[in-house]
Amino acid sequence: MYLTPQHILLAGATGLTGEHLLDRLLNEPTVAQVQAPTRRPLAEHPHLRNPVGPLADLLPQLQGRIDTAFCCLGTTIRQAGSQEAFRAVDLDLVLAVARRAREMGARHFIVISAVGANRASPVFYNRVKGEMEEALKAMDWPQLTIARPSLLMGPRSEFRIGERLAAPFMRWLPGKYRGIGACTLARALWRLALEEEDGVRIIDSDDLRRLGR
Repeated sequence: MYLTPQHILLAGATGLTGEHLLDRLLNEPTVAQVQAPTRRPLAEHPHLRNPVGPLADLLPQLQGRIDTAFCCLGTTIRQAGSQEAFRAVDLDLVLAVARRAREMGARHFIVISAVGANRASPVFYNRVKGEMEEALKAMDWPQLTIARPSLLMGPRSEFRIGERLAAPFMRWLPGKYRGIGACTLARALWRLALEEEDGVRIIDSDDLRRLGR
């Protein structure tokens, strides 16, 4: 039987979308607890468990059962420093979160990928995102939701010159290529967590904007 998410794991709670999603989760009356491991401490909340440290080290220490996991992890090659470091976050760490979530009883995994994700893509970024998606599908989740937003828009703590330059143009692109606000994406992710649809769902940016209105 499908139940409204009550015990949640959130990876990436300090990121652009993760911050918005955490705020929404902690204000949902049906949510009993959110486990959000982060590198820096979050503001205290009675429904929040916030172990602090490197995520890879914290994952084995997480305890209790969860029913839903959100993965909002993501970096850039520039921020990570190399292609290998980028893969370590956007592929290896995402899969580590997924494995731990399954061990903790989650039946629904919701992950942020990217528009254009394809393991056969000649573009490194899209190829890694595609590899991540295929690896998650191979885990045979009861319910796997893959969100493919276009450029995420909103104030970041770190400066990303490419996103800053592209943002004005991304607002006017058609369909799934148009940029999407991080707050809108967070609302859409929560809406998707409430939907009962077993198997794999891939949600493109235009549908994410509609769901997040």
